[in-house]
Amino acid sequence: MLKERLLAIKDKTGKNSNDRIVFDITQDDKLEIYPLSIIAKDKSLYFIAKHNNIKYLYILYNQADQAQVQNITGVNLNLEDDSADFKLRRALLNHENARQLQKIFDFTRPKPFGTQTSIGLGDRLGLANPGHLRAIKGTNIKAILAQQSIRELNRTKRKPEDVMDAAVWAVFQEGYHEGFGADADHLKTTQDIDLMMQAGYTMFTFDPSDYVANEADHLSTFKLSNRAKELPWLELNIDLENLVERYKDKKNVVDETFTLKPTLHEILRAIVKYGGALAHMNRMYQYVIENYSDRPFEIELSVDETQAVTSPFDHYFIANELIRMQIEFISLAPRFIGAFEKGVDYRGDLDIFQQEYIKHMKIARLLGPYKLSFHSGSDKFAVYERVGLLHDRFIHIKTAGTSYLEALRTIALENPKLFREILDFARNQYDSEKKTYHVSADLSRVRSGTSYNNVELKNLLDDDNVRQVLHVTFGRVLTELDDRGKYLFKDRFIKCLIENEDTYSDFIETHFKRHIAPFVKVIT
Repeated sequence: MLKERLLAIKDKTGKNSNDRIVFDITQDDKLEIYPLSIIAKDKSLYFIAKHNNIKYLYILYNQADQAQVQNITGVNLNLEDDSADFKLRRALLNHENARQLQKIFDFTRPKPFGTQTSIGLGDRLGLANPGHLRAIKGTNIKAILAQQSIRELNRTKRKPEDVMDAAVWAVFQEGYHEGFGADADHLKTTQDIDLMMQAGYTMFTFDPSDYVANEADHLSTFKLSNRAKELPWLELNIDLENLVERYKDKKNVVDETFTLKPTLHEILRAIVKYGGALAHMNRMYQYVIENYSDRPFEIELSVDETQAVTSPFDHYFIANELIRMQIEFISLAPRFIGAFEKGVDYRGDLDIFQQEYIKHMKIARLLGPYKLSFHSGSDKFAVYERVGLLHDRFIHIKTAGTSYLEALRTIALENPKLFREILDFARNQYDSEKKTYHVSADLSRVRSGTSYNNVELKNLLDDDNVRQVLHVTFGRVLTELDDRGKYLFKDRFIKCLIENEDTYSDFIETHFKRHIAPFVKVIT
């Protein structure tokens, strides 16, 4: 019986390996089955397998489960070794079938994780998630698997549903039942909220950077006082006099070794710098409460995309005012000291960073606890080693571009000609594409693709200048069209990754195990 043969594959493989198993479904059909995807539901079996290098969902079901399966669109295959009671359906891994699968299996629906240690695993291609899941499997780290900002969606011309679907199929393929989150990242408008809510996201990162008054750092006390009067006080639910009184001549004791006693200038500077941002966050939060209170959601607040470092008092002020306004949040992303550039390790004095981080950590524990979130968190290994030593479990790391770079590492290894084309294109686009990113690559240190031999290409993704040039040009690489209206790189890019799926997953798994190693408590 086919059902018994399939169950035997899962039993033989165990829980740790998802290496594909070649399986003869009929004399003419050979499948490559992902054994961890085999799951029984009532009397049916569901699994994912490759056929002619295309992945499908397969369902072995009988008449009793007809109603459960009927909304999953596919074709029924002829079976040679099974009774007439069972049918085998082959279904595309598309959006409609992903939604139907979510109705059947709870583990394919995202959920909030609160203050549990987590990592955001942005996947700009929809192919990295199996490697992501293998990296965190068996650890205490929670996966925010569907993560994409509005900016990234626009640059890659993807929809929120595309990102969600990739997560759904990955957790099913990998047999990952521990739950995953979905982060609607860097939201700036209520329209953004609607878009991501409709796609089923559960974590909402508010980005008020457009309302942060960076110039406040350079204004006199007199000018700050005048600017403060112009803030939207109705939306802040307080007036200027009472807000100043909350901090003036007060000792804000964080712990026995750390007290904040801001000057009037520092208070006014924080009010002017972040007052508009706080009002905006309040508007966004109230919109969610008024329109989506019946849905599971959690809020992260981001003030990392500012010109100046978030001082300990800035952090205390922001969090304390959010609490006063009854805005519930599970994580906050400050602008940490030092350089958190895209695609490379931390640049700055690690001792000073650690001293400042401890202050932020103490504030987050006093006023929360809530998680401290590292945006531009890709490849900040030196920072994570320091933070890991503090045994702070209230951590969220946000990554995206580094998975794209591991895809390019795969292409450099498996299709050097294509990689050289992409590198030359990226070099030409770098100056225009870097404007909205925090990077410092020296373009003169990145040579033309033909000047590197194949051995050099394999290690080129370890060069910081190359990494940043490739990192910020992802949108153009994935969407550029040729003279015939065909993708210049995307189709060949995706084809190479599909054909070398194992190589890409191995690179991703190794890379992300390094990210989470300082925070991991292995679950036995």
